[in-house]
Amino acid sequence: MSFELPKLDYAFDALEPHIDARTMEIHHDKHHAGYTSKLNDAIKGTDLEGKTIENILINLDMSNMAVRNNGGGFYNHSLFWKVMSPDGGGKPTGALLDAITDAFGSFEAFKSEFSNAAGSRFGSGWAWLCVHNGGKVEVCSTPNQDNPLMPDTGCGGTPILGLDVWEHAYYLNYQNRRPDYVDAFFNVINWEEVSKRYEEGK
Repeated sequence: MSFELPKLDYAFDALEPHIDARTMEIHHDKHHAGYTSKLNDAIKGTDLEGKTIENILINLDMSNMAVRNNGGGFYNHSLFWKVMSPDGGGKPTGALLDAITDAFGSFEAFKSEFSNAAGSRFGSGWAWLCVHNGGKVEVCSTPNQDNPLMPDTGCGGTPILGLDVWEHAYYLNYQNRRPDYVDAFFNVINWEEVSKRYEEGK
């Protein structure tokens, strides 16, 4: 069974003005589609074929760059589309907000730490909010298409929120102003989805 490019739950222009339609179209239909196709090519005829993407990444041989890059690209983007919504923004409630407050002191402090992780990642990569067994959360970042599920990435736990800081994610609209893009992302975060992933991950 091969992996399929997931459909978006909203139109390309639904996240405007925060993320523009052209960027969304290219990002989903070209970049994510490319990772999906190359992942399928990389696992075809191997013992990875038929496994879930999570199982592949958790047990990954990090020297297998084709699966590392394209498996990461497939998983990361699949999460990215889900944690955004035209009705997003604001802040979480309930158990997730409690966990964020326990870990960072306040939602504003979390936002600052997450924004710093995204803004200070040199070159291409991702910023993450992860949950550990028991419900503790942490912020981290990874280079390229690495993610916290992979071995020895310096992150841990299950990613429940991810922000793509590759230039293809924002350059048409924001050029070199990555901090403006990171700030805009908070207007489209689907906290309901993130909370659901928090409950499943803890």
